[in-house]
Amino acid sequence: MARHYSRFRVGERILLTGHSHQAWPDVAFDAQMQAWKDAAEFVDGKWDLAAAIADEVRAGYRRLLDDPDGHIALGQNTHELVTRFLSALPLRERPRVVTTDGEFHTVRRQLARLREEGLEVVQAGATGSVPAPGAIAQAVIDALDDRTAAVVMSSVLYRNGLIVEGLDEVAKACEHVGANLLVDAYHSINVVPFSVSGMGLERAFVVGGGYKYCQFGEGVCFLRIPADCSLRPILTGWFSEFGELADNPTGGRVAYGDGPHRFAGSTYDPVGHYRARAVLRFFRSERLNPLLLRAVSQAQLARLTEGIDALDLDPTALSWNRDLPLERRGGFLALDALAAGELAARLRSRDVFCDHRGTVLRFGPAPYVTDAQLDEAVGLLGEAVGRP
Repeated sequence: MARHYSRFRVGERILLTGHSHQAWPDVAFDAQMQAWKDAAEFVDGKWDLAAAIADEVRAGYRRLLDDPDGHIALGQNTHELVTRFLSALPLRERPRVVTTDGEFHTVRRQLARLREEGLEVVQAGATGSVPAPGAIAQAVIDALDDRTAAVVMSSVLYRNGLIVEGLDEVAKACEHVGANLLVDAYHSINVVPFSVSGMGLERAFVVGGGYKYCQFGEGVCFLRIPADCSLRPILTGWFSEFGELADNPTGGRVAYGDGPHRFAGSTYDPVGHYRARAVLRFFRSERLNPLLLRAVSQAQLARLTEGIDALDLDPTALSWNRDLPLERRGGFLALDALAAGELAARLRSRDVFCDHRGTVLRFGPAPYVTDAQLDEAVGLLGEAVGRP
């Protein structure tokens, strides 16, 4: 695989950033150049090309979500899509949102700010370092009531990689009380198989993007919208008038386009979509699908954990949660280390790229990382931990 990623020099350094910023295949560079050429050639006419490319990106996300008939709104980042969703909720009648205590900053910060303005935000959690299967989902369900406008929760937790089980039960409980469900699937897409229909999420919203495991780069995020959605987001862009059901926009009640247009924004940079289309085609040509990528990821994580165990390090310096089996983990390995930031810096000085979140050092392998590179990274980790 490494030959397809020559511009990221994946053979010259060890990129364990698969959970944050995967390398882009060389076809993405060519696509980015094509975006510039199309703008120069067609000027305003480039938007006809961009619209067709966006449709292909939507189709790609539908495949990754196993949601062939789903409505997909695109955005530059998940924050703009999450805030559009929040702005559509009936918060006057239902001033309550349930979330978990393990959400990414996009959700955590925005809900914290809304709480300051009077929104009731309930953070459900599960006790223990390794919650029992379904425990997080049950904690969310227990927090629901008929004042709840929405549940916002992840399918994989960003800090430790735990796969959240029981989303189908959360969806049923939300439907029972009339609440909306938004699933943050960023740490699932293209590394942990995700199926809207198979997981009982046909009536759920799903948000995510291509910056991590999809190798699209920035600016290619999505919001999956239920087929019968009639919500009217307050934060709405003029692209939402493109749908065939949009009324005359010159007066009266603000109208919304059908399907993905309901949550559309406005003018955007289409370059990311050029990259995404090229990478989607590349993945299909190489037969890289979520099932295969999951198998590769699991094998790589197993190799990392076996190597780290063989180092026999002082557990007060670095350890990992052996009670959480690999099959319940997402696409990265979370290592507990008080000096996680310092260890990440030491590894970077040796051309091993990884990251940390507080006292958690994160190793994220990717399909282009070889077994030899994984073994070398483990050896360098041992040196970094043992260095005074």
